[in-house]
Amino acid sequence: MAEETIFSKIIRREIPAEILYQDELVTAFRDIDPKAPTHILIIPNHLIPTINDVKSSDEKALGRMITVAAKLADEAGIAEDGYRLVINCNKHGGQEVFHIHMHLLGGDFLGPLVTKR
Repeated sequence: MAEETIFSKIIRREIPAEILYQDELVTAFRDIDPKAPTHILIIPNHLIPTINDVKSSDEKALGRMITVAAKLADEAGIAEDGYRLVINCNKHGGQEVFHIHMHLLGGDFLGPLVTKR
């Protein structure tokens, strides 16, 4: 069984976060160290450590993450100009908290996702 993360405590509202959306499947809140003018994290309410751990039973929550991202992008006024959705997986993918989370980034030109080395 995977261990609880800081995100588990945010979901239960045991630690403060600027929660923008929450339902029975997902929670969305502002990133405390934003990398863009709009930087929101969207997470499933049950712990899934990495994308590699996703099961078919997780599809509804993962789909909800996408629809919530579109709703929040519209509410933030960034939908028309565009935004980026990012999910990192494991160390080389840049994952720091092992509870999958999608970054909704926008509000400015973000540049290329990956540059050549």
